[in-house]
This record gives sequence, C-alpha cells and structure tokens, in this order.
Amino acid sequence: MAQGERSLSLWERARQLFPGGVNSPVRALVRPYPFFVERGEGAYIYTVDGVRLVDYVLAYGPLILGHRHPRVEEAVRAQLERGWLFGAMGELELRLAEKILRYYHPGGMVRFVNTGTEATMTAIRLARGVTGRRLIVKFAGCYHGAHDAVLVGAGSAAAEYGVPTSAGVPEEVARLTLVARYNDLESVERIMRRHGDEVAAIIVEPVAGNSGVIPPREGFLRGLRELADRYGALLVMDEVITGFRLGLGGAQERFGVRGDITTLGKIVGGGFPIGVVAASREIMENLTPAGKVFNAGTFNAHPVTMAAGLATIEVLETGEPYRVAAEAARRLAEAYEDIASRLGLDYVLHRVESMFQIFLGVREVWSPEDAAKADKRLYTRLHEELLKRGVFVTPSQLEAVFTSAAHTREVVEETLQVLEDAFRAAVAGS
Repeated sequence: MAQGERSLSLWERARQLFPGGVNSPVRALVRPYPFFVERGEGAYIYTVDGVRLVDYVLAYGPLILGHRHPRVEEAVRAQLERGWLFGAMGELELRLAEKILRYYHPGGMVRFVNTGTEATMTAIRLARGVTGRRLIVKFAGCYHGAHDAVLVGAGSAAAEYGVPTSAGVPEEVARLTLVARYNDLESVERIMRRHGDEVAAIIVEPVAGNSGVIPPREGFLRGLRELADRYGALLVMDEVITGFRLGLGGAQERFGVRGDITTLGKIVGGGFPIGVVAASREIMENLTPAGKVFNAGTFNAHPVTMAAGLATIEVLETGEPYRVAAEAARRLAEAYEDIASRLGLDYVLHRVESMFQIFLGVREVWSPEDAAKADKRLYTRLHEELLKRGVFVTPSQLEAVFTSAAHTREVVEETLQVLEDAFRAAVAGS
C-alpha cells in the first residue's frame, strides 16, 4: 500500500487547511486517503511512508522525460544560480519561443503565460478581439481549464446553449459558449448554420485527453478546419496535453490539420508551471502591448520554466524519448487488452503514442458521453489494486495513463508482473 501512518497524519492536517483536503480535485480520488510524495526519480515516486511506486500519472502529463531528468535538473540549477525572477526579458524565453514556433507556427509569435487555463482563456479573448464576435463553440466533456467561458456543459439539445458546470459561473457567461459533441461533425455544422456569423472560435482538444483518451475520427478535425474557414471563425487547437507528447509537432502534425491558434502547456514547461499561446504574427499582434487584447503576468516567461522547457525540448529532439515512451505504452496497452479479453470483459482501449486509457464495460467510446457509460467502479477498483502492488495509474477513469522516457523495458516488465493479479482482484471485488 502507498498509504501509511505518515500519509494519514498529513492527510488529517491537509483536511483542515485545504478545501476537500487538496489543491486540485483529482488528488482527492485516491482511496481511502491520498498518499503523500517525498521524492521522484526516473519512472518512480517515493511516498513519505517509504513506498516506491511505478508512476504512470507523471503529474498528469508534463514529465515525458520522467522525474529529475539530469539535463532538465542541470538547466534549472544553472538558472537558480543566476537568479529566478527579474520582471525583465531574458534570452532563454527567446530560445524557447523559437523552438516552439519551429514546430507549431513558423514565422508566428507566442505569448508565455503560467497555466493551461491562462492559455485557453487568453486564446479565447484573442479570438474574440480579432473577429469582433462573442460566441465560442466547445465540445461537451473536453476540458480547457478552469475559467468561466469553458466551465460549461451541454444545455438543451434544441438550444445548444451551454449551462454552467460550476457554481459561480453566471448563466449570462455560459450562454456565450455553444456546446457540440466531440467526433460529431454534424452537431458542429448545426450550430454553425444557426450562429456561424457570431462565432469567434471553435476550441477543441484534438485528442480528448480529459475523458480518458479519445482520438478524433477520420475527417473530424479536417471538418472543423473547413467549418471555421467557411464561417470566418478561428480554430483553436488546445494541445496542452498533446503538444510535444505525440511528437515534436503534437496532434496537429500527427493528424495533418493546423489550428489558427495553438495552446500549449505541461511538457513545454519541463515540469514547471507554463501556458503558451501561439499563432501567426497577424493574430498575435492583437495582444498588448502591440494591440488591444489585454494579457499580462508577473510570472509570464518565468526564467526557471524557460530553462526547464528548453532543456526538455532539446532532449525530445533526439527522438529517443519518444521511442521509449511509445514502446512502453504499446506493451502496457496490449497487456491490458489481453487480460481484459481473457477475463471476458467488455472494454475499449484507446492509445495514441505514449498516452492511453481503458474503458471497462463498454464496446464503443468515441465521445465523452460514451466514456461516461464505462464502469467507473471497476476502473476505481483496478486503480486501487494496482496501487496495492506498487503501480500508480490515474485514479480517475477520465484521465490518461502516461508513459515516459524513463519507462524502460525493465520498468514495464515490473508492472506486467502484477497487472493480471490486479485485474483479477478488481473484478472479484467489484
């Protein structure tokens, strides 16, 4: 077990200090109480109770090189020796921007912010500023951060207007967000026929990574590109998860469809807080101080993050991390499928490079609505049984399992040795 007396003691303290005992909701899903991490190394994390876990959560995606990669650590230490915050420009932000633009918007510009939430918030504001329009289109079940415009779920099927999915989001704000169904191009066409001349942007996760892992159907992303062009809207590709994970050019390179605006995060910060908005020069020069769309931040382009992100991309450019991570995910995914089949379970497993997820108790998952029908209780039992055996996968069915360059054949083999026992125990206890 990852939990122990020390974690329990810290959990009791945390419950008095933080709402729900945590600072991000998914962390509260580990039962019976969250474990507390002391350190990470390579493919492993070590709890305060002295338990070593194989880590397939990887901070929910950023750590594609694993914990404490030496190149990243060296870059961070070097920056710390020079200082860590100046409120002025530094060369590293130029170098990281040049790297990003090489793969996403050649000849374009970026704005560094601090989180994926800030990135999508800025992208939507920018799209509205550029087009002079108010409405946006998003997809039910796709997550774009924690700001008001995107904390919206599907409303009436007839009206298609969004309704708030969080207290504190005014209905007046939610009604500016129209909600379509992921992988259902007709639902988008219907909205655009009615509201297209008012739509500033269509925002999409090119691979839905916050409803498990759901890849786009053939033609879906290209259809969004065509609809955006037809109605004069901007297509925002939210690659906070997939950017630099599916390859240097992310999902846009993999699927051959380019957005007008790209949002990035996670991997490009090397494990430190970051968000990125990237687009053509024509679009980006609408941001202050060049234009009238406001964005600012004390911690924008934080020097330590710039150092970590640049080092991470330089390592990724060798290609080896992608090979190792994808091979690890392939072996794990195949083992999941083999075991589930032999146990007679209905399941769907989606894998895209080094991210995957299994949906138990269903036979088709092409949308977040499909994912919601999966057997979450059985999945939770599987998470718990793996945790007992020293393997940490996401406690939420609606998150991805990630692998990294640190998940060598030996590490994966360690997981495979306990995977079937965990599956059988989960089924027996469900």
